[in-house]
Amino acid sequence: MNNTSPSATTVVVRIAKTALLRAAVAFVLLGFCRMPAVAQQQHSHATSHQTLTAAQQSKADDLVKIVREATERFNDVSVAEAEGYRLQFGCVSGDSDGAMGLHFINGDLVASGVIDASRPPIVIYEPTPSGRLRLIGADFLVFQSAWDAKKQGPPELMGQLFHLFDAPNRFGLPAFYTLHVWAWKENPNGAFVNWHPDVSCQSFTGQNP
Repeated sequence: MNNTSPSATTVVVRIAKTALLRAAVAFVLLGFCRMPAVAQQQHSHATSHQTLTAAQQSKADDLVKIVREATERFNDVSVAEAEGYRLQFGCVSGDSDGAMGLHFINGDLVASGVIDASRPPIVIYEPTPSGRLRLIGADFLVFQSAWDAKKQGPPELMGQLFHLFDAPNRFGLPAFYTLHVWAWKENPNGAFVNWHPDVSCQSFTGQNP
């Protein structure tokens, strides 16, 4: 490195990356807005009533399997932290819909804008009475403006359409697409809905936003 000032391009890239991380971190709170899932019509925030064909069910099962294999090492949260995942908020809970739990976010993966089942940018944990964090799933997120600029239709992952959270919203964030995958704790409402009725934040001892 030399002592010259960074180029304008470098500065813009740094600013953009920081903005993306902050927006990704804040998305977990948007569930409280109860905004409509536009891109994903088959899976509501709480319950999925979609009847899948055998082929569709096979792809859904494969997605859950891939996410499990990709995140198995993160059953130890210290491994996730060593790979750049950080808890950005407290435990996200809803009302009758249940909770989402603790979101550990990898800012570099979010900023990449790439959707890859084997590299989820967010891993989700549930606090337990013993103080241990239990891995329960993963989450994928891309921003609408960046994705739509590719002109390739709404994002999907192995047949699962992402949910669209529109803007403006109460948090002042840009619109984004998101897909939860409850790979480690079965969700009775479906593997790809936003809320999990059997997840609890009751044992969380940290500070909620």
